[in-house]
Amino acid sequence: MSHAIMIHETGAAECMRWEAVQVGSPGQGEVRIRHTAIGLNYIDVYFRTGQYKAPQMPFTPGMEAAGIVEELGAGVTDLKVGDRVAYATPPPGSYCEERVMSADRLVRVPDGISDDTAAAMMLKGMTVWYLLHRSYAVKAGDTVLIHAAAGGVGLIACQWANHLGATVIGTVGSDAKAELARTHGCHHAINYNTEDFVERVKEITGGKGVPVVYDSVGKTTFMKSLDCLQLRGTMVNFGQSSGAMEPLDVGILAAKGSLYVQRPTLFHHIATREDLEAGAGSLMDLVGRGIIRIDIGQRFALREAVEAHRSLEARKTTGSTVLVP
Repeated sequence: MSHAIMIHETGAAECMRWEAVQVGSPGQGEVRIRHTAIGLNYIDVYFRTGQYKAPQMPFTPGMEAAGIVEELGAGVTDLKVGDRVAYATPPPGSYCEERVMSADRLVRVPDGISDDTAAAMMLKGMTVWYLLHRSYAVKAGDTVLIHAAAGGVGLIACQWANHLGATVIGTVGSDAKAELARTHGCHHAINYNTEDFVERVKEITGGKGVPVVYDSVGKTTFMKSLDCLQLRGTMVNFGQSSGAMEPLDVGILAAKGSLYVQRPTLFHHIATREDLEAGAGSLMDLVGRGIIRIDIGQRFALREAVEAHRSLEARKTTGSTVLVP
Protein backbone atom coordinates (compact mmCIF):
# COMPACT_ATOMS: atom_id res chain seq x y z
CA MET A 1 0.00 0.00 0.00
CA SER A 2 1.28 3.45 -0.90
CA HIS A 3 1.27 6.31 1.62
CA ALA A 4 0.83 10.06 1.44
CA ILE A 5 0.45 13.11 3.65
CA MET A 6 -3.25 14.03 3.70
CA ILE A 7 -4.97 17.22 4.85
CA HIS A 8 -8.65 16.92 5.77
CA GLU A 9 -8.95 20.38 7.35
CA THR A 10 -6.62 23.31 6.79
CA GLY A 11 -4.73 24.71 9.75
CA ALA A 12 -1.51 24.33 11.73
CA ALA A 13 1.20 21.85 10.77
CA GLU A 14 -0.48 19.17 12.89
CA CYS A 15 -3.37 18.97 10.41
CA MET A 16 -1.14 16.87 8.13
CA ARG A 17 -1.61 13.09 8.50
CA TRP A 18 0.36 10.10 7.20
CA GLU A 19 -2.18 7.79 5.56
CA ALA A 20 -2.45 4.80 3.24
CA VAL A 21 -3.80 5.78 -0.18
CA GLN A 22 -4.77 4.16 -3.46
CA VAL A 23 -2.75 5.15 -6.54
CA GLY A 24 -4.54 4.54 -9.81
CA SER A 25 -3.14 3.63 -13.19
CA PRO A 26 -2.11 6.43 -15.56
CA GLY A 27 -4.58 7.51 -18.19
CA GLN A 28 -4.09 9.10 -21.60
CA GLY A 29 -0.95 11.24 -21.58
CA GLU A 30 -0.09 10.34 -17.97
CA VAL A 31 2.58 8.37 -16.12
CA ARG A 32 2.85 6.89 -12.65
CA ILE A 33 5.90 8.07 -10.71
CA ARG A 34 7.60 6.59 -7.67
CA HIS A 35 9.03 9.51 -5.75
CA THR A 36 12.61 9.40 -4.50
CA ALA A 37 12.86 12.96 -3.14
CA ILE A 38 10.33 15.72 -2.52
CA GLY A 39 10.92 19.46 -2.26
CA LEU A 40 9.52 21.60 0.56
CA ASN A 41 8.38 25.12 -0.37
CA TYR A 42 6.54 27.93 1.37
CA ILE A 43 3.66 27.58 -1.07
CA ASP A 44 2.98 24.26 0.68
CA VAL A 45 2.32 26.23 3.88
CA TYR A 46 -0.07 28.55 2.04
CA PHE A 47 -2.14 25.57 0.87
CA ARG A 48 -1.95 23.85 4.27
CA THR A 49 -3.27 26.91 6.10
CA GLY A 50 -5.97 27.67 3.53
CA GLN A 51 -4.36 30.92 2.40
CA TYR A 52 -4.36 29.32 -1.06
CA LYS A 53 -7.42 27.23 -1.86
CA ALA A 54 -6.79 23.53 -2.50
CA PRO A 55 -8.47 21.98 -5.55
CA GLN A 56 -10.43 19.58 -3.32
CA MET A 57 -10.63 18.26 0.24
CA PRO A 58 -8.99 16.16 1.49
CA PHE A 59 -5.80 16.77 -0.46
CA THR A 60 -2.10 16.02 -0.50
CA PRO A 61 0.16 19.11 -0.41
CA GLY A 62 3.40 19.66 -2.30
CA MET A 63 4.37 21.03 -5.72
CA GLU A 64 7.83 19.60 -6.37
CA ALA A 65 9.52 16.21 -6.51
CA ALA A 66 11.86 13.87 -8.35
CA GLY A 67 11.36 10.22 -9.03
CA ILE A 68 11.29 7.25 -11.38
CA VAL A 69 8.71 6.58 -14.09
CA GLU A 70 7.02 3.28 -13.16
CA GLU A 71 4.17 3.02 -15.67
CA LEU A 72 3.14 4.75 -18.89
CA GLY A 73 -0.35 5.72 -19.91
CA ALA A 74 -1.64 5.61 -23.47
CA GLY A 75 -0.07 8.05 -25.88
CA VAL A 76 3.08 8.76 -23.87
CA THR A 77 6.04 8.51 -26.23
CA ASP A 78 8.59 10.98 -24.86
CA LEU A 79 9.25 9.02 -21.66
CA LYS A 80 9.95 5.38 -20.83
CA VAL A 81 9.73 3.25 -17.71
CA GLY A 82 12.84 3.79 -15.58
CA ASP A 83 13.43 7.42 -16.63
CA ARG A 84 14.48 9.79 -13.87
CA VAL A 85 12.19 12.82 -13.92
CA ALA A 86 11.38 15.91 -11.87
CA TYR A 87 8.65 18.52 -11.77
CA ALA A 88 7.40 21.68 -10.10
CA THR A 89 3.79 22.21 -11.02
CA PRO A 90 0.20 22.25 -9.82
CA PRO A 91 -1.97 20.58 -8.79
CA PRO A 92 -0.66 19.93 -5.27
CA GLY A 93 0.13 16.31 -4.46
CA SER A 94 3.87 15.66 -4.23
CA TYR A 95 3.91 14.66 -0.52
CA CYS A 96 3.43 11.01 -1.39
CA GLU A 97 5.33 7.85 -2.24
CA GLU A 98 3.69 7.50 -5.67
CA ARG A 99 1.38 9.56 -7.86
CA VAL A 100 -0.02 9.84 -11.37
CA MET A 101 1.14 12.90 -13.32
CA SER A 102 0.62 14.45 -16.72
CA ALA A 103 3.68 13.52 -18.76
CA ASP A 104 3.99 16.96 -20.36
CA ARG A 105 4.69 18.53 -16.95
CA LEU A 106 7.77 16.35 -16.35
CA VAL A 107 11.38 16.92 -17.36
CA ARG A 108 14.18 14.38 -17.47
CA VAL A 109 16.93 14.69 -14.87
CA PRO A 110 20.46 14.57 -16.33
CA ASP A 111 22.87 11.92 -15.06
CA GLY A 112 25.05 14.51 -13.34
CA ILE A 113 22.24 15.75 -11.08
CA SER A 114 21.06 13.65 -8.12
CA ASP A 115 17.41 13.07 -7.27
CA ASP A 116 17.79 15.06 -4.03
CA THR A 117 19.25 18.00 -5.94
CA ALA A 118 16.53 17.85 -8.60
CA ALA A 119 13.77 17.84 -5.98
CA ALA A 120 15.41 20.70 -4.13
CA MET A 121 15.91 22.95 -7.14
CA MET A 122 13.03 22.73 -9.61
CA LEU A 123 10.51 25.13 -8.10
CA LYS A 124 13.05 27.43 -6.52
CA GLY A 125 15.46 27.40 -9.45
CA MET A 126 12.86 28.03 -12.13
CA THR A 127 11.46 30.80 -9.93
CA VAL A 128 14.90 32.43 -10.01
CA TRP A 129 15.03 31.92 -13.77
CA TYR A 130 11.88 33.95 -14.43
CA LEU A 131 12.72 36.54 -11.75
CA LEU A 132 16.14 37.34 -13.20
CA HIS A 133 15.27 36.94 -16.88
CA ARG A 134 11.63 37.93 -17.20
CA SER A 135 10.35 39.98 -14.25
CA TYR A 136 13.42 42.20 -14.50
CA ALA A 137 16.20 41.21 -16.89
CA VAL A 138 19.33 41.49 -14.76
CA LYS A 139 22.42 42.59 -16.67
CA ALA A 140 26.09 43.11 -15.86
CA GLY A 141 26.58 46.21 -13.75
CA ASP A 142 23.17 46.10 -12.05
CA THR A 143 22.88 46.13 -8.27
CA VAL A 144 19.95 44.04 -7.03
CA LEU A 145 18.34 43.52 -3.62
CA ILE A 146 17.24 40.00 -2.69
CA HIS A 147 15.28 39.42 0.52
CA ALA A 148 15.60 36.09 2.37
CA ALA A 149 18.98 35.63 0.71
CA ALA A 150 19.84 32.53 2.76
CA GLY A 151 16.66 30.68 1.83
CA GLY A 152 16.23 28.16 -0.95
CA VAL A 153 15.32 30.71 -3.61
CA GLY A 154 17.70 33.28 -2.16
CA LEU A 155 20.85 31.16 -2.36
CA ILE A 156 20.13 30.24 -5.96
CA ALA A 157 19.27 33.85 -6.84
CA CYS A 158 22.51 35.18 -5.32
CA GLN A 159 24.59 32.78 -7.41
CA TRP A 160 22.62 33.31 -10.63
CA ALA A 161 22.62 37.12 -10.34
CA ASN A 162 26.34 37.04 -9.60
CA HIS A 163 26.86 34.90 -12.70
CA LEU A 164 25.00 37.55 -14.74
CA GLY A 165 27.46 40.19 -13.52
CA ALA A 166 25.28 41.90 -10.93
CA THR A 167 26.26 43.20 -7.51
CA VAL A 168 24.05 41.37 -5.03
CA ILE A 169 22.68 42.84 -1.81
CA GLY A 170 20.81 40.35 0.38
CA THR A 171 18.86 40.55 3.63
CA VAL A 172 18.98 37.77 6.21
CA GLY A 173 17.90 37.19 9.81
CA SER A 174 21.18 36.25 11.49
CA ASP A 175 24.94 36.58 11.17
CA ALA A 176 25.21 32.87 10.37
CA LYS A 177 22.75 33.29 7.50
CA ALA A 178 24.70 36.35 6.34
CA GLU A 179 27.84 34.25 6.06
CA LEU A 180 25.95 31.53 4.18
CA ALA A 181 24.62 34.09 1.71
CA ARG A 182 28.14 35.49 1.17
CA THR A 183 29.47 32.04 0.31
CA HIS A 184 26.77 31.81 -2.38
CA GLY A 185 27.57 35.04 -4.20
CA CYS A 186 25.96 37.74 -2.06
CA HIS A 187 28.34 40.72 -2.02
CA HIS A 188 26.58 42.65 0.77
CA ALA A 189 24.64 40.59 3.35
CA ILE A 190 22.49 42.71 5.67
CA ASN A 191 21.19 41.31 8.97
CA TYR A 192 17.83 43.06 9.22
CA ASN A 193 17.69 42.38 12.97
CA THR A 194 20.75 44.56 13.60
CA GLU A 195 20.78 46.96 10.63
CA ASP A 196 18.26 49.10 8.77
CA PHE A 197 18.31 47.59 5.30
CA VAL A 198 17.05 50.78 3.62
CA GLU A 199 19.92 52.81 5.05
CA ARG A 200 22.45 50.14 4.10
CA VAL A 201 21.14 49.88 0.54
CA LYS A 202 21.37 53.64 0.13
CA GLU A 203 24.90 53.57 1.57
CA ILE A 204 26.01 50.74 -0.75
CA THR A 205 24.53 52.43 -3.83
CA GLY A 206 25.71 55.94 -3.01
CA GLY A 207 22.14 57.07 -2.38
CA LYS A 208 20.88 56.00 -5.81
CA GLY A 209 19.00 52.86 -4.82
CA VAL A 210 18.61 49.65 -6.81
CA PRO A 211 16.72 49.04 -10.07
CA VAL A 212 14.96 45.96 -8.68
CA VAL A 213 13.99 44.35 -5.38
CA TYR A 214 13.10 40.64 -5.26
CA ASP A 215 10.87 40.06 -2.23
CA SER A 216 9.34 36.79 -1.05
CA VAL A 217 8.78 38.05 2.52
CA GLY A 218 5.93 40.45 1.87
CA LYS A 219 4.20 42.20 4.75
CA THR A 220 7.22 43.15 6.86
CA THR A 221 9.49 44.21 4.00
CA PHE A 222 7.28 45.53 1.21
CA MET A 223 6.92 49.22 2.05
CA LYS A 224 10.54 49.68 3.12
CA SER A 225 11.63 47.91 -0.07
CA LEU A 226 9.97 50.64 -2.13
CA ASP A 227 12.35 53.09 -0.47
CA CYS A 228 15.30 51.05 -1.75
CA LEU A 229 14.35 51.56 -5.40
CA GLN A 230 15.81 54.11 -7.76
CA LEU A 231 13.61 56.16 -10.08
CA ARG A 232 11.36 53.88 -12.18
CA GLY A 233 12.61 50.89 -10.24
CA THR A 234 10.79 47.55 -10.13
CA MET A 235 9.44 45.84 -7.02
CA VAL A 236 8.92 42.11 -7.61
CA ASN A 237 6.91 40.56 -4.79
CA PHE A 238 6.71 36.81 -5.34
CA GLY A 239 5.80 35.57 -1.86
CA GLN A 240 4.51 36.58 1.54
CA SER A 241 6.15 34.44 4.19
CA SER A 242 5.61 37.17 6.81
CA GLY A 243 1.90 37.40 6.07
CA ALA A 244 -0.53 38.92 3.60
CA MET A 245 0.17 42.52 2.67
CA GLU A 246 -2.08 45.49 3.30
CA PRO A 247 -3.94 47.01 0.30
CA LEU A 248 -1.65 49.33 -1.65
CA ASP A 249 -2.47 52.93 -2.53
CA VAL A 250 -0.99 53.04 -6.02
CA GLY A 251 -0.41 56.77 -5.66
CA ILE A 252 2.52 55.86 -3.43
CA LEU A 253 4.30 54.45 -6.48
CA ALA A 254 4.25 57.85 -8.17
CA ALA A 255 5.34 59.65 -5.03
CA LYS A 256 8.32 57.34 -4.56
CA GLY A 257 9.65 57.63 -8.11
CA SER A 258 7.25 56.25 -10.74
CA LEU A 259 7.84 52.72 -9.48
CA TYR A 260 6.64 49.42 -10.99
CA VAL A 261 5.20 46.61 -8.87
CA GLN A 262 4.76 42.98 -9.93
CA ARG A 263 3.14 39.99 -8.21
CA PRO A 264 4.16 37.09 -10.47
CA THR A 265 3.96 33.34 -9.97
CA LEU A 266 6.13 30.61 -11.44
CA PHE A 267 3.25 28.63 -12.85
CA HIS A 268 2.26 31.37 -15.28
CA HIS A 269 5.85 31.45 -16.53
CA ILE A 270 6.00 27.72 -17.26
CA ALA A 271 2.41 27.29 -18.48
CA THR A 272 3.50 26.08 -21.92
CA ARG A 273 5.80 23.16 -22.65
CA GLU A 274 8.14 25.54 -24.45
CA ASP A 275 8.46 27.78 -21.38
CA LEU A 276 8.87 24.81 -19.04
CA GLU A 277 11.71 23.42 -21.14
CA ALA A 278 13.35 26.87 -21.32
CA GLY A 279 13.27 27.38 -17.57
CA ALA A 280 14.26 23.85 -16.59
CA GLY A 281 16.92 23.71 -19.31
CA SER A 282 18.58 26.94 -18.19
CA LEU A 283 18.56 25.80 -14.57
CA MET A 284 19.91 22.32 -15.23
CA ASP A 285 22.64 23.70 -17.48
CA LEU A 286 23.96 26.04 -14.77
CA VAL A 287 23.70 23.40 -12.05
CA GLY A 288 25.30 20.77 -14.26
CA ARG A 289 28.25 23.06 -15.01
CA GLY A 290 28.72 23.87 -11.32
CA ILE A 291 27.91 27.56 -11.76
CA ILE A 292 25.01 27.16 -9.34
CA ARG A 293 25.19 24.73 -6.46
CA ILE A 294 22.03 23.65 -4.67
CA ASP A 295 22.38 23.86 -0.91
CA ILE A 296 20.23 21.26 0.87
CA GLY A 297 20.21 22.53 4.43
CA GLN A 298 18.07 19.80 5.95
CA ARG A 299 16.31 16.53 5.21
CA PHE A 300 13.23 15.00 6.85
CA ALA A 301 11.45 11.72 6.32
CA LEU A 302 8.23 12.38 4.40
CA ARG A 303 6.20 11.10 7.33
CA GLU A 304 7.87 13.88 9.40
CA ALA A 305 6.34 16.63 7.25
CA VAL A 306 4.79 18.22 10.35
CA GLU A 307 8.22 18.86 11.85
CA ALA A 308 9.55 20.08 8.49
CA HIS A 309 6.77 22.67 8.25
CA ARG A 310 7.37 23.81 11.83
CA SER A 311 11.04 24.39 11.07
CA LEU A 312 10.26 26.27 7.86
CA GLU A 313 7.72 28.56 9.51
CA ALA A 314 10.05 29.23 12.45
CA ARG A 315 12.76 30.30 9.96
CA LYS A 316 15.08 27.61 11.27
CA THR A 317 15.85 26.29 7.78
CA THR A 318 18.54 27.40 5.36
CA GLY A 319 18.76 26.61 1.67
CA SER A 320 16.44 23.89 0.42
CA THR A 321 14.66 21.20 2.41
CA VAL A 322 14.08 17.70 1.05
CA LEU A 323 11.47 15.21 2.24
CA VAL A 324 12.52 11.58 1.78
CA PRO A 325 9.74 9.01 1.11
